[in-house]
Order: sequence, then C-alpha cells, then structure tokens
Amino acid sequence: MNTISLNLEDPIRDAISRIRFGPHSNNLLISSWDSSLRLYDLDSSKLRMEAPGKAALLDCCFENENVCLSAASDGSVYRYDLDSGVKVSVGIHDDVATCVEYSPTTCQIISAGWDRKINFWDARSAQSHGCLNSLASEVESISLSGFSLMVAAGSSVDIYDLRSFKKSVHTKGVKVKCVRPIFNPKGFIVGSVDGRVLLEYICRSSSDEGYAFRCHPKSKDGKRHLVTVNDIAFDPSIIGSFVTGDNDGYVTLWDARGRKRMFEMPRYPKSVVSLSYSHDGLLLAVASSYAYQEANEIEEPPQIFIHEMGNFYLTSPSSGASKYK
Repeated sequence: MNTISLNLEDPIRDAISRIRFGPHSNNLLISSWDSSLRLYDLDSSKLRMEAPGKAALLDCCFENENVCLSAASDGSVYRYDLDSGVKVSVGIHDDVATCVEYSPTTCQIISAGWDRKINFWDARSAQSHGCLNSLASEVESISLSGFSLMVAAGSSVDIYDLRSFKKSVHTKGVKVKCVRPIFNPKGFIVGSVDGRVLLEYICRSSSDEGYAFRCHPKSKDGKRHLVTVNDIAFDPSIIGSFVTGDNDGYVTLWDARGRKRMFEMPRYPKSVVSLSYSHDGLLLAVASSYAYQEANEIEEPPQIFIHEMGNFYLTSPSSGASKYK
C-alpha cells in the first residue's frame, strides 16, 4: 500500500475539521479551523482553490464537482463556486454551525448546529425550505442516504424522512460522535466518545441484526482507556468494509458482515479527525490533526495522508478470505 503526505506550499495553519473526496473525481475538499476552505487536485498534485474566511470551518461537503459548501463557527453556511472561488452566503444559524450536507435527491442544502436546529435550503434559489427546532441536544453529526436524514444529537440518532419529516428515534445509550449511513442493507453506523462502534439496520426486510463492539480497546496501566471514534468511512468498492479513525491516531479496517477487525494501520502523528474514500475506493485520505478534545494536545501542523488502496488488495471480507499486499 503506497502512501504519500500532501505538501502544501501554504500549510494548513490550524486543526483540520473535515476532508471529502469529490463525487466523481480525485479532488479533495479540506475545511479547517484556520478559516480557509481548500480544494486539492490529487491527479495534478496542485491546490486548485483556497478560499479564506472570517470564522473557523467545522464541516464541508460537495454539492457537485463544481460547487461545495461549508459550515462555520459563527453560524454561517456558505456556497462556493470552485472554478471562480466566489462564495455566497446560504444562511446562518443562531449558534455554531457544526454540519452541512447536500441532498441530490431533494436538491436541498441541509445544515445543523449548536442552536439545536436543522435548516433546509433550496440549492437552486438559496431560499429557506424550513427548519426543525425541536432537537433535545446540540447536533454533533449528520449524514444522508436517499430520503433519510440521520442526525446524531447527544446519545440518540434521529432519522427524518425528507419527504414528510417524520422522525424515528434510535437511542444508543452512548454519546455519539459521528453517524454514517450503511447502504447495503440500509442502516447506519455510529462512533462514540467511549470508543464503541454501533451498527443498526433499519431495513425491515433484512435478516441482518445490529450489533456493537469496542472499536479501539486501548489500555493504560491495566485500565481501559476510552478513545473517541472521530470518523467512519465505508469503502464504496467492497460491501461491508469500513474504516474507523480514533483520537489516539489509529485507523482500523473492519469487516461489518464478518464482525471482525481486518487490519490496523501504523499509528499517525496526531488524532485521526476525518476519513474519506475516493468514489472508486482506490484512494483513502486520512487527516491527522489535533482535535481540541484534550487539554494536553500539542498544536502541531496537521497532515493529510493519501493511501493507494489499489495495491492493498482485499477480497470481499464477508467471504472470510483476505489478502494484503
């Protein structure tokens, strides 16, 4: 497995909050606490865009290959034209905006934050489509799967149907750090602050049952050391294969169907704060950065590592046969 570290002429000056690959390209979107949104073209090894701002960026996403979005600590949600670098305001939250997503199914921009609100914006007109403001806790993470909006707030995951806003609540009993969709069968997976990963399938026709496991059972002095699972990403090329990244700097590859750990990568310099697979699963991007979660964190410059997974051959994990090169 070949690995490179991105070398930017103008280094990222503060913690990375999110990295995301383009829907159909090897363009990598990077949001960070230094208030700048960056777009890096891995094919040409060039920084295509750097858009500075006034507030720390806590999330970012693509609307399409030419347009992207960001959520900021001052509550603002912005939309960027990646060709011109011009950005326009979509809207603003009453408190920190922690999450932003784009739904190609409904053509909506969806944002959430510490004001305990979920806002819906029409991407075509930048007009508000409404707001859900009855959340019990600040929103930590959101994800989309078709018409399903998954919202992690406190110790629960709420699933909203974007057609009717009907809600189903899945109480997990743990403080959720991130929520990501499972596409086959339909469901979701969460990473918690105490190091657990929980999978739940919501497709009633599925015979799969949800389960939970301790993702990174590190120990210190004979005692269990609770390590936050900061992010989870599914490999789009292999059904049932996903990676987790934790606050101790580890990335681990898992087999969801076989319920087993497949491989743990060498430890990264700092916390793994974000993970993203390319659209074809050939590349895995890992953001190693301090995470503002512990008082003794050393604020060193963050790094982004790109792994070429094409040389890391893995047959379907559910078959029980795997091979690493």
